[in-house]
Amino acid sequence: MKLVLVAATGRIGRLALDQAVAAGHDVTAVARRPDGLPVPVVAVDFTRPDLDALADAMAGADAVVSALGPRSRSEDGIVSTGTRALTTAMATAGVRRLVAVSVAGIAMREGEDRDPGAGWFTRNVLGRLAQARLGTHYADIATTHDLLRRNDLDWTTIGCPLLTDRPATGDYRVAYDHPVRGGWRISRADAAACLLATITRPDTFRRNLAIAH
Repeated sequence: MKLVLVAATGRIGRLALDQAVAAGHDVTAVARRPDGLPVPVVAVDFTRPDLDALADAMAGADAVVSALGPRSRSEDGIVSTGTRALTTAMATAGVRRLVAVSVAGIAMREGEDRDPGAGWFTRNVLGRLAQARLGTHYADIATTHDLLRRNDLDWTTIGCPLLTDRPATGDYRVAYDHPVRGGWRISRADAAACLLATITRPDTFRRNLAIAH
């Protein structure tokens, strides 16, 4: 497949890039500072995204994979800003498939302020801890979900709980439109693998998935 991988130098994005190349995909990387990557690269600063550069990078692509996330407090809002730019560029380039990293515990269904599939502990303890730890990033992800719901693209979000740097296991659980019960951690390597594995699954179109070990 011909893929455009966004945030390809991030901690999940670089793992996804390496896995996609190993699987034989034709990958174009998009990143702010893409030096040293083993694939064609397009430099885009998602605090001020260049829509023309994005659309050019997406020409002929089968799908866009986004691992966008803030690296510091100064990048608060980058996910919704970047995703809005991606969806606009995808419409210009005629690309319909988008798979994007998200955060577990964000309200996954339209019109709800928190996830109905979460148990008491997740809602009242883990959810509040996540909001306190992630701060405005948590709200930015919720804004991103709202943006995608209003879009007619074939999108899927992959909601991740606490991320670790453990090796990929290939052994993780997936839930649709609610968190994985008792699932508090996922390795970045397995999150990257799930992003790629989801691309060709039409049963995930316009759905919010959650993953955890």
